Amino acid sequence: MAKGKDKSANNGEGGSHSGKSGVIKIAIGAVLLFGLGAGGAYGAFAMGLLGETGAHAPDQPELVLKGEEDPYALPGAETDKDAAAPVYGEGGSKYRTAYYSFADSFTSNLADSPGLVQVELAVSTRRDGRVLQWVKTHELAIRSAILAQLAATTEAEVYDVKGKQRLAVRLTKAVNAVLEENEGFGGIDAVHFRGFLVQ
Repeated sequence: MAKGKDKSANNGEGGSHSGKSGVIKIAIGAVLLFGLGAGGAYGAFAMGLLGETGAHAPDQPELVLKGEEDPYALPGAETDKDAAAPVYGEGGSKYRTAYYSFADSFTSNLADSPGLVQVELAVSTRRDGRVLQWVKTHELAIRSAILAQLAATTEAEVYDVKGKQRLAVRLTKAVNAVLEENEGFGGIDAVHFRGFLVQ
């Protein structure tokens, strides 16, 4: 009978001991999880993902609605005071489009022939005036990128409507690449041909 009492006494001690260690393990686990959660929350706050600083996106050019004033209008782009304000149609995009025309034309040899191509270009954006200011600031680098694209253009492309459309897309990407490299943001929606001459 003493053996039976010893067994039950050991079971009671063992159960009590394992019960205490189980509670301790749970408490330690809870503290660790709380610490990890707090550390993760602090890391997210420090990176700007939480709190007031995370509520705002980086300061990048914003889309401008039709009829709104551009807070970063390109200097010299002011309209004549006596001129009527632009009247926008109700259809199409809800954002206004602003244009910048390059003063000088672009002339380059074609990729597979002795022919020359000469183009007059403009760019457009629906973003605020910072994009066009950057185009003006980095015009030299943009001209170089555009000339490189023109030199890679074949004669067949310049005589084909779809080829010209593909060229316009390539030129848009080239302009945006220069802006992204220098300002961290592109923003040009399209390149437009104001003049196109092949010799």
